[in-house]
Formats: sequence, C-alpha cells, structure tokens
Amino acid sequence: MDLPLGCRTAMEFQLLGPFAARHEGRQVLVGSRRQERCLLAVLLLHAGRAVPTDRLIDLLWDDEPPAAARATVHTYVGRLRAALRPHGVSVETRHDGYAVEQGSQDPHRIDVQEFAGLVGQAADSADPAARIRLYDQALGLWRGPLLADVADDRLRSRLGGTLGELRLSAVERRAEAQLAMGLHDGVVADLTPLLVEHPSRERLVAAQMTALYRVGRQADALQLYDRTRDLLADELGIEPGRELRTLHERILRADPRLDRPPGPVYAVRVGDQWLPWSTSGHPALEFCNTYAGWGGERLPGSDWLRGYATLAVWAGHLDLIEDRQATRLREQALRQPAEAAAVLDEARRLRTDLYACLTDPQDGRAFKAVATAVEDAARLSVFTRGEDGLGRWQPSPSAGLRLPVCAVARSAGELLADPRRFTVRGCPSRDCGWLFLDESGRRRWCSLATCGAKRLARGR
Repeated sequence: MDLPLGCRTAMEFQLLGPFAARHEGRQVLVGSRRQERCLLAVLLLHAGRAVPTDRLIDLLWDDEPPAAARATVHTYVGRLRAALRPHGVSVETRHDGYAVEQGSQDPHRIDVQEFAGLVGQAADSADPAARIRLYDQALGLWRGPLLADVADDRLRSRLGGTLGELRLSAVERRAEAQLAMGLHDGVVADLTPLLVEHPSRERLVAAQMTALYRVGRQADALQLYDRTRDLLADELGIEPGRELRTLHERILRADPRLDRPPGPVYAVRVGDQWLPWSTSGHPALEFCNTYAGWGGERLPGSDWLRGYATLAVWAGHLDLIEDRQATRLREQALRQPAEAAAVLDEARRLRTDLYACLTDPQDGRAFKAVATAVEDAARLSVFTRGEDGLGRWQPSPSAGLRLPVCAVARSAGELLADPRRFTVRGCPSRDCGWLFLDESGRRRWCSLATCGAKRLARGR
C-alpha cells in the first residue's frame, strides 16, 4: 500500500560509484536488470527534465537497438514506477520521453546534484578554509567511477564527461586553497597518486610543483616539469602552457614570491569578495581590468573573475545592477552551478574580446563579437523610471544569471559609440596593461602605484 504523501521521506540515490537507492538508510531494490537501473540512472542525471525515448534507446543499446527497443523501454519504465511509487518517486511521461520528478516539498537526494552544488559553493567562497571544507564534502561523495556497476567506459564517458572534468577541477582548486593556507605537505600527498592517472593536467602539475618547492624539494619539482614537458611533446606535440613555463622559470631562480601563499594584487574588499582597484573611470574598462597583467606574467590574485559571486558583486559595486539583484543572483547561482559556470565563461570571453577591440580598433573579429553581445543585451533590456524621475535602459530580470553580462555589454556598447573611445589607453608597464581614459592627451600610465615614474626610477 502506498504511503500518504505527508508520511513519505526522501529517497537517496547514489550514482558516483556503484548505483544505489536507499530509503531511510535501507537499500531499495530498483530494477532487476542492469539496463533498468541504467535507465533510471540516466533519468536521475537529468532529474526534472525529460529525456527523449530515442536518446534512452541510443544510450542503453549503443546504436544497436533491438526491434522492440521502444516497447522494452516502456516495460522498464513500468517496472521502475511500480518499485519507486511507494517511496514517493514519480517517473512521468513527457511528450516522447520520461522524467524523474524532484518533488517541491522534500526533493530526493541525488549525489550528483549535491556534488555540483557543493563545488559551486566552494568556488564562490572567499575563505580558503571554507573552500577546502566544501571541496572535501563534494569529493567525499565519490565512491568510484560514475555508475561503476551499470555502465561501461563508453557509456560513462557519454553520460558523465563533464562530471569527471568537474571532479578534477575541484581537486585542483582544493589543492590551490591548501597552498593558500600553507598546507604544502597535504598537497604533495594528495596529488601524487592523481598525477599518475592524469600526468598531462598542467594545473595539477603546477600545484604539485609549487608544493614540492615549498617543502624543500626543488629538484623534484624541476624533474616533474621535465617529465610533463616530455610527455606533452611525445603524446600531443605541444609545449607546456605559459603559466607552467613561468612557474618553472621562477623555481629555477628561487623566486621569493614562491615561498609564500599567493594573495590578491591591487585589491579592494567589497563584502566577502576581493575586487580590483578602480583605475579607468568607465565600467566597460573596469571589466577589462578585472585581469591585472595583460601585459606581463599572471601575478597571484590578478584574475578577478574566478567565481560567479565575484562577477555579481562587481556588477553591483559599479552600479550596473542593483545590490539586491546581486544578492538574488548569488543565491540562484548556488542552486544552478552549471548555469552559473557557463555565464562566467561567457563573461570571460566578452572580457577578452572587449580588451582586443579597445586596444586594436582595426580588429574586426573582436568588434563583431562584442557587437553580438551588445545586441543580445539590447533584446534583454527594459526602459524604466528611476527614483530621480529619469528614464533609463536596464537589463531585464528575465536575463536571469546572465544579468551582469548583459549589463556590462550595454556599458561596452555605450563606450564604443562614444568619441571618448578613442582616448582609451593601455598602461605600457610590462607588468600591467590596464586600460584607462586619457581625455587630456597627457597621461601615459594608469593609476597603479607600481607603474610610471616609480618603476622607471627603480630601473635607472
């Protein structure tokens, strides 16, 4: 007999490792066949969204379905419904597909969703200790490969390629947070076995090289670089990236900056986020200047677009959006970490294109990319009346998590349509490159204390 809705407790589904379904701590037998459990796992990976029947058939039979594949899927779904209904789990038919409903009052726990949410919270945390704690919780959910007992390697790669990448990224960011707190020995111990599995992951290699150097193993750090360089050359025909090469050079010359955890450069604290100093006088230029070091090596803390929370706080700080909107967006980003990460990638692309467009007026590709973003922002704008009684264009709340990107795109469009655009200058300091407005025609350097006459005086 089915339990009344108020008496049901949430189910717990584990997909990160062998498939498991539990209710009140007890194992629930779901599906007598491996393919039935695999079908349920696919629906759980897309919980709340419909998976078309053709997609299910393709995944279950890997392009070689039997003639009765549709009928078989329908039979599997019927059996799963019978097994899950007593526990309050609903498998609904939607158009030509199926979906596992989450439930609004007491949603079922799915370890994949918990993992993604914890990783998103960790990325948005400004406290290294909190980041480590959140990453520990997220990585602790992994009990083995995704769907270890119901999926083969090919199906696993088709279903969870982004999950595997997210896990490795979490390991890398956790190691960087440990380095920021001086926990170098822990990094060496944690990354040594992982580098055996992923020897060409340059971010892993960089964290391990830094940790080895800080525990007094400079020779081991240099040997790790040599092995990585040889591997990249032999297998991919490429050289290590710029950041890894720079780290290698700094270790070779025993750069004293490597002896301490990295800290923010040219920073101002706004709420719980570090933002860059204001140097330009225009929001679109400040957006470009969220990366300090376009003209030189990347100094610690120079890239400010590290998490969605920073993007939202920055947009509110520059009055591109309202502070209450920034708070709401941060809360939404925690619930939708994948969407927030996609918006952050979009923001970084816009920043790169805008910087290229402003530093090279003849760069048609960059201008077209920025123009596309500006046009998209215009479509997602509304005309409102402010408290001062004046009307103004603002990004519509319907833009969702893309609200800050739309706001900065509008600002970029306004600058590119303004004659002041031709007074934009890039700081020529080797370690800077920040953009600023020079309407007087007399400024050469930006307003950072490390630029200009002081730097020249040190060089004499």
